[in-house]
Amino acid sequence: MNVRFEPASRLRGTLAPPPDKSISHRAAMLAAMCDEPVHVRNYLDAQDTNSTLLALRALGAIVDARPDELVIRGAGLRGVEEPGATIDVGNAGTLMRLLPGWLAAQAGKAFTLDGDASIRRRPVDRIAEPLRLMGAGIEAQAGRFAPFTVRGGDLRGIDYELPVASAQVKSCVLLAGLAAAGETVVREPAPSRDHTERMLLRAGAPVAREDGRVRIRAVDELELESITVPGDLSSAAFVIAAAVLVPGSRVVLEDVGVNWTRTGFLRIIERMGAVVLADLEPEDGPLHAVEPVCEVDVAAGSLQGTIVEADEVGLAIDELPLVALLGCFADGETVVRGAAELRVKESDRIATVVDGLRALGGAIEATPDGFAVTGTGGLDGGRIEAHGDHRLAMLGAVAGLASRTGVEVAGMEAASVSYPRFAEDLAALA
Repeated sequence: MNVRFEPASRLRGTLAPPPDKSISHRAAMLAAMCDEPVHVRNYLDAQDTNSTLLALRALGAIVDARPDELVIRGAGLRGVEEPGATIDVGNAGTLMRLLPGWLAAQAGKAFTLDGDASIRRRPVDRIAEPLRLMGAGIEAQAGRFAPFTVRGGDLRGIDYELPVASAQVKSCVLLAGLAAAGETVVREPAPSRDHTERMLLRAGAPVAREDGRVRIRAVDELELESITVPGDLSSAAFVIAAAVLVPGSRVVLEDVGVNWTRTGFLRIIERMGAVVLADLEPEDGPLHAVEPVCEVDVAAGSLQGTIVEADEVGLAIDELPLVALLGCFADGETVVRGAAELRVKESDRIATVVDGLRALGGAIEATPDGFAVTGTGGLDGGRIEAHGDHRLAMLGAVAGLASRTGVEVAGMEAASVSYPRFAEDLAALA
């Protein structure tokens, strides 16, 4: 589906972004790992998160979809049913990388996971290595791609150092650690999202964080009565970027999750000159069992180029394409380094973002682990391919609002993976 986005005169209004995709995935999985029913409120109704619900049903969980909540009755930590067919993860990379941590603890059982064409290009070797060290079996295509099979075993705790900061790999190992003998330690080279740790802490798991290490020990069961999913800052970021780029704009985002491991983008754009008013959680604070939520008020500003270093990447990984877009409108050069992880997202987001912005008139060059953008005062417009990537589709829409002549997005339907009403919400603000 091709959709054209014309230049906007300004964006004004108040908007509640969709529920957080990362937290929705985790809430459903953790609920299914509990022995008693869990009420999940404000769950994201989108392709990726619905894939998680289908996967949990295949594993024996009962998911009761009510008007305002889900009630999930799970199988507990070690009572997963062995399905008679392949588990389809769709396009959900979070599901593909987190679920095996739980499945690895199902001794004597085997589970095969597969997904769409994009999933089959996304490696799983980073979860396979620690799970094998813990005692599970992993058999993947070419050693690192879906479809792959997880064979559950009697797990043992390990002390594992992540080769790159990754919340998904960290979460997979921690979930396996819930059923592993001894202590499991994950060492991070830089901070990454901590939604899993917070949720585990809330569920009664003995999890702790200190000096770049996360520790967990086995438990008999998890207990959660209810979880309310906050608004998704990664989805809100596209509206925020539009408000920053379109002169005369001011937009208020309501009930946004502002966990400090997710607010890197806001700190980057403030450094670039955007006006952002929000009560953000302090950086690198203690581990809490709750997700902080606040209102984010943003307005257009005069932008300056900036450098995003590797230690910031994990806190803004999904928003880095927007940093490239903002760099096209900023004075000077904008550089992102240490972001090779972008190459194994729904698309190679370094290549697709660079090609896409160049097609719109941007001066941008790819590097092995990021990109360098020279600000030229804006973008002319044209056509951009989404390549089946929801973030790229939304990037093209924002570029169209801020461009001189408008942008046609080829494959706009990809946005439904995380933000089904994105085009309508933008239109309402314009």
